[in-house]
Amino acid sequence: MTFDAPDNTDSNAGQDIPEEASTAPPPPAPPEDEVIGTRRGMFGVTGTGDTSGYGGLVTPVALPAGTPPPYGGWFDAFVGTLRAALTNRVIAFDTVIEKIVVFRDEITLHVRREHLVAVASALRDDTSLRFELCLGVNGVHYPDDEGRELHAVYHLMSITHNRRVRLEVSAPDADPHIPSLFAVYPTTDWHERETYDFFGILFDGHPSLTRITMPDDWRGHPQRKDYPLGGIPVEYKGARIPPPDERRTYS
Repeated sequence: MTFDAPDNTDSNAGQDIPEEASTAPPPPAPPEDEVIGTRRGMFGVTGTGDTSGYGGLVTPVALPAGTPPPYGGWFDAFVGTLRAALTNRVIAFDTVIEKIVVFRDEITLHVRREHLVAVASALRDDTSLRFELCLGVNGVHYPDDEGRELHAVYHLMSITHNRRVRLEVSAPDADPHIPSLFAVYPTTDWHERETYDFFGILFDGHPSLTRITMPDDWRGHPQRKDYPLGGIPVEYKGARIPPPDERRTYS
């Protein structure tokens, strides 16, 4: 008996057998970040003596794109609960939320400014959400982000569920108004005043939106990117501090 010629010959011998086609669709391509400008040098300034050693650095200024679901972790259940809470308030989720960004296990909701108070109230009051505390407000200035140059970022914490989320709202330079969250989170009182002081965002409904660090008559908002880094007069030099009974009241 030899094995040179097998008794059974394969009818497909010598033919290419196609691989089994996969039925699963390819994963969607991740969304691309939104490039809104280009920064040159370490600090994005020109016409000055840059001694940082990074004068030739050219980097794009990009905002993260929205993250498609599923988001992973507890984020999916959270978004579903918030959607239901807003529906109970007769508010369409897709109308008030511009996009959701998940980055490094943190979630940010980009909220249309006219619906900020409603979204914050739902996050605070719904028993399954319970974000009882606002940890602060940050201002951001993107001069090249046309129509939404000013951003305010609220950091919320749920003490009940030990979770954190961010709310981000934008407003144009020509209309820098954002609703105040003082009525929902009274802890934002001084935080919103500081953001107004340094970025010029006007928080509508704030009980006393006055400067908190700079003098009352200071011109401009020092943390905006179009604010000069030097060569400005020190406007409070030699200023007189009035006695307490003559000082400006904030009530």
